[in-house]
Amino acid sequence: MRTPIVAGNWKMHKTVRESINFVHELAPMLEPYSSVERVVCPTFLALAAVAEALHGSAVKVGAQNMHWEEKGAFTSQIAPGMLQGIAEYVILGHSEVRQYLHDSDADINKKVHAALDYHLKPILAVGESLTQRQQGMTDSHVSGQVRAGLDGVSADKMESVVIAYEPIWAIGTGMNCDPDEAERVCGQVIRGTLADLYGASVADRVRIQYGGSVKPSNMTDYMSKPNIDGGLVGGASLVVSDFVKLVELAELAKKA
Repeated sequence: MRTPIVAGNWKMHKTVRESINFVHELAPMLEPYSSVERVVCPTFLALAAVAEALHGSAVKVGAQNMHWEEKGAFTSQIAPGMLQGIAEYVILGHSEVRQYLHDSDADINKKVHAALDYHLKPILAVGESLTQRQQGMTDSHVSGQVRAGLDGVSADKMESVVIAYEPIWAIGTGMNCDPDEAERVCGQVIRGTLADLYGASVADRVRIQYGGSVKPSNMTDYMSKPNIDGGLVGGASLVVSDFVKLVELAELAKKA
């Protein structure tokens, strides 16, 4: 049985003080939901402070991105070694990073390898644009991103990898991917691609999240699907009560 995982991607929100106050309130409220892995991904500036504030808590910390090089003249970038001891997870390949920072599939693949080399757990984000969906390219595009992102990653490393399916057209737009379609992409396309790469046994153990305007009102619809193992959540993760509700609903759906 795959452990559900709900991760909050705070993006460019919350000061350091706001982040600390947030997790001080959040952590005790999440304690009852031990069957769900709970992750918060604050800004780089707040990472260390949040990790310290969560010390001794079951809530885990993730970074929103990183570089693949261990050090060097890469102004503004964060090396994987700098995240060790602070973050357990790192989001790689988010569509906003692909779009605004121009990360290519090859760049993301190097980041995945670097994360694993430094014992960080990548959350590899994949997803199609509205144009790609309208042109019938969803399956080939998403499968291609999975294959490219995991190129050269050995089967024994895959239990440390999470895949997040985030259709770009649904991120922060209020538009939702139909839960049955999200299940089809997560199961048939993503898990099917993993099975082709690594075999069914490995594919069945990899956790796949859905992201894209996830909120308490639709969380159960997604989490009740057999191939959706959690959520990569944006806006709803910025409100304590909403994030707690998402985790509660994830636990209830998987126990049903």
